[in-house]
Order: sequence, then structure tokens, then C-alpha cells
Amino acid sequence: MKIGFVGLGHMGAPMARNLLKAGHSLVVYDVVQRNVDALKAAGAGAANSAARAADDAELVVTMLPSSPHVKTVYLGNDGVLAGVAPGVTLIDSSTIDPHTAREVAVLAAEHGNPMADAPVSGGTGGAEAGTLTFMVGGDAGVFEKIAPVLRHMGKNIVHCGESGTGQVAKICNNLLLGITMIGVSEAMNLGTALGIDAKVLAGIINTSSGRCWSSDTYNPYPGVMENVPAARGYTGGFGADLMLKDLGLAVDAAKLSKQPAMLGALAQQLYQLFSAQGAGGQDFSAIINLYRHQS
Repeated sequence: MKIGFVGLGHMGAPMARNLLKAGHSLVVYDVVQRNVDALKAAGAGAANSAARAADDAELVVTMLPSSPHVKTVYLGNDGVLAGVAPGVTLIDSSTIDPHTAREVAVLAAEHGNPMADAPVSGGTGGAEAGTLTFMVGGDAGVFEKIAPVLRHMGKNIVHCGESGTGQVAKICNNLLLGITMIGVSEAMNLGTALGIDAKVLAGIINTSSGRCWSSDTYNPYPGVMENVPAARGYTGGFGADLMLKDLGLAVDAAKLSKQPAMLGALAQQLYQLFSAQGAGGQDFSAIINLYRHQS
């Protein structure tokens, strides 16, 4: 297919590369020119705006940082809707609030373009390996159409329901992830402060009722696991500021729907404190240092 791809950051660039490897023809755009140049060197065509990336496309994919970016890229004067032909399907894989996802989808439909929100889980490693999970919100017919393309970038493609439900799934998952990472950090810090070896404690947790992904796959305590950010000074992975953004989306959505999210709000404040201390660029598992530095 001829695909327009907008947003070539840490996630978007490897996703676009996997589409190229699958044989698709890409025209790409990003506000950072070196990102465009890197994809051009890999075989993509280059555009100087989102509108130009979309104007001859059979499908458009976007991967952007936040809700305001999504609105600008789709609705701006040089945005996707200014260039794309009616009938072309649009996929937004950004993580944004469900309200904005639904709002943009309605405006796209008025332009004649079916749209799906399809945020991802799996991090930069999953983006590079093509093993991402896509949580897709949109019409069932649109899902059937785009699923084969998404499978070139991910291995788990889930239809969550109507427009916006992909974003609902993503923010609820990351709400829980942020909370469990803080819980594991508290437990690991307490245990080691009381004298138990960190690896021994992690082994017990990971074969007992406290077991969770934050402990058995992504343990935040240094020296417990290899090939995780805690083993390399908390570099790489999923940034603490990105976790803070997602927790904010979840807490804001809870307010709008008048649902309680007490632990989510506390987790947001802890990551806010961590970011204010200058650690927002570290992996989100580095939140354990809020505890370790006080011990």
C-alpha cells in the first residue's frame, strides 16, 4: 500500500521501518528533519508537511506525543485532513485522551475518512521487533481493513470497541502499570532495608501472590535482572515523563467520568515529584530512587 506516516520519534521510526520491510511504499513527515532523512535513507519518500504525506496515500498512520499534537496534525492548515482524499482510512497510534480521539474521528468522518485510534504497548523494543500490542478503537469494518497492516508492526492486534476505546484500554493499562511499579519499588526497598538480598526477595515475590510484570519482567531494583533499564542506569525503555503523561490522562478521564482513581492520583503525584527532581528522562522504573535515596 501507499502509506503516509507522520511522527518519526522513538516509536514511530521503527514502526515505519517495519512497514518498509513488509513491502509498503511510505511517504513520511516529522517536524525533526533528521528523522525524515533517516527514513528517506531507508527507502521512504519525504514530505514537507502532514498534508503532503497524506495527499497520495491509501492509508495514513500517525504516532504523535500528545493530544494537542494530534489535533494540529489532523486539523491544521497543513494537516492530514487538508491533504488526504476522502475514503482513505486514518490510524492514530498516539496515546491521547479518549475525548480527543473521538472528536478527531468525528471530524475525519465528516471529511469522508474512517478513523481508528490504535495506541500501542510494548515500548521501543517492541516497536523495533514488530511485536507491539495494538489496542484498536473504531468500526469493526475499519478494524478488519487495517489489521493486516498493523500485523506488520505488532503481534497482538485487539479490537476494543468503538472509537476511543483503544485509548481507554491504553490509559487503564498504564494506570495499573504506574501503580504496580511504585508498589514493587516500595516492597523491594523495604525488603533490602530490612536485610534480605534483593534477588532472593524478587524470586520469592515472583513465585508468590505479589507477582506482577513490574517485578518478574521489569524489576526496578539494580542487580536483580539483566537487560532491563535498572541494569543500565535506567536508560532506555519508557520514560518517567511519559508515564506521568499517561497517568495524567487516566486521572483526567476519571474526573470527566466521575470515577474514583485514588491510587492513580497518588501515582501521578509521585511521578510529578520525580520529574520535578530532574529525573523525567529516566526510565519509569527509576521511581524506586525516590525510596532508595531516602534510605
